[in-house]
Amino acid sequence: MGSTGTVLRELRGAQKTAKGVSLYSRYVNRPAGRVLAAGAFRIGLSPNQVTLVSAAFTFGGIASVALVRPSWGLAAVVYAALVVGFAFDSADGQLARLTGRGGPDGEWLDHVVDCAKMILVHTAVLISFHRFFELPGEGWLLLPLGFLFVAVLTFCAGLLREQLGKAAARPAPPGSATAPVSRVRAVALLPADYGVFCLVFLLLGDEAAFRVGYAVLAVVHALFLVAFLVKWFRELKALRAAG
Repeated sequence: MGSTGTVLRELRGAQKTAKGVSLYSRYVNRPAGRVLAAGAFRIGLSPNQVTLVSAAFTFGGIASVALVRPSWGLAAVVYAALVVGFAFDSADGQLARLTGRGGPDGEWLDHVVDCAKMILVHTAVLISFHRFFELPGEGWLLLPLGFLFVAVLTFCAGLLREQLGKAAARPAPPGSATAPVSRVRAVALLPADYGVFCLVFLLLGDEAAFRVGYAVLAVVHALFLVAFLVKWFRELKALRAAG
């Protein structure tokens, strides 16, 4: 592979399916990750090194939430760090598929970073609430804990659904048609997308606005969790019946 343009074309060809992906990930995060993956390829980074770069941006932004008093300047810095970290999170998998250097170690590292991100981001909000916010009541401190529970349960249940589904599913017959990507579903999944969640940190300059925005997202994610759990249970039950 020679030029950056050639690398980008190869990356497009190695892209994962858009099925079950929100519009943000499909049209913003994955294209941004593709550019970063091309750059990483040009300078010789491995997929695992890209994962660590993603972690550095993400954890730096999260640490800022916990350690720095909220302001509009902090809001911009945190949002930028989280979004760039998310783009690198897409880049590591794209680079692995491009170079064929992916493996169980890389997938494990990626999942560990993702899990740590979900735990720490809500922990950082809890710390910020306690240290810097003038909360209407102490009950607000339970909100990040509830959001944390929802996020971790969604992540773990989704990962188990994927692994159990792979174990139980029969190989698709050659030439079988795949279901078309649903634009309606891609729009509906937007509120549950991590990239959309990052937007709430742009409200850190206004305590009340951030609290309300964060609370609304917590409720939305809880509703999505219920819908996902029902859907995944039915899918696994259908696989058992088919087997």
